[in-house]
Amino acid sequence: MLLLPPPLLPVWLLRHSVALCLILLHSSVLMTLCFHHASTSCSKGCYCLEAPMGAGGGRTVRCSHARLGEVPRDLPNDTQRLYLDFNHIVSVPANAFEGLPLLAELDLSHNAIVKLESGAFRGLEERLKLLDLSANRLMSLNREAVGSLRSHTNLSHNPWHCDCELQHVVPSLELEPASLAGMVCETAVPEQHAGMPFLLLAHDVDLCKVARRTTDVAMLVTMFGWFAMVIAYLVHYVWQNQDDTRRHLEYLKSLPGLQYKSEASSTVSTVV
Repeated sequence: MLLLPPPLLPVWLLRHSVALCLILLHSSVLMTLCFHHASTSCSKGCYCLEAPMGAGGGRTVRCSHARLGEVPRDLPNDTQRLYLDFNHIVSVPANAFEGLPLLAELDLSHNAIVKLESGAFRGLEERLKLLDLSANRLMSLNREAVGSLRSHTNLSHNPWHCDCELQHVVPSLELEPASLAGMVCETAVPEQHAGMPFLLLAHDVDLCKVARRTTDVAMLVTMFGWFAMVIAYLVHYVWQNQDDTRRHLEYLKSLPGLQYKSEASSTVSTVV
């Protein structure tokens, strides 16, 4: 065991303490940088803008014109404004924006979205203030997809199919002024309302009542069709059996034994 002279012992301890402190400080800095990068790094094809110092808000993430085919899964968890416009996104899956507790503005306009799956915006009900779904390929909305969103929503310039379900869901949303004139029925039930602004149609026509009436008529037509088929089958069955019975009797009459018995019976009857 190496023994240091008493005058050198404090110097040795000081050197090793400084070295140990530097190592710990270096490790701490590396860990901090790693965690920061893992939680706030920007998604591929996007660029991020940090919030101004002291603003107290999250960052802005712009993924516009990035040729994205789906919603990125590696978005920074401090994202407050997210721009996914002008991409090739076809659907928004369930829990697409989970882990984004600060998200207040979401732009999904000018994509090719045809479906919003149930729970697509789950977790954003309280925080989200602005949602833009304009210029997509949406034809319908369902309650499970939008949940209880309270955001101002733009639904204009989509090929809407105006029916009872759409009339039931849309009033629960806070529509942006742009949606008031830009939400047009490309198709509708009944068909004569196609081409009308949805809000005007929904104000004047109860699409759910029309749907129920259409369903009742369809049921009556179906029942009449089945009844006609049953009658036709019974007529055919009786006619077929009648022909079979006639052919069977003719066959029995043509048998020699039956002819002899018939003649014998006639002779006995005459004698008696």
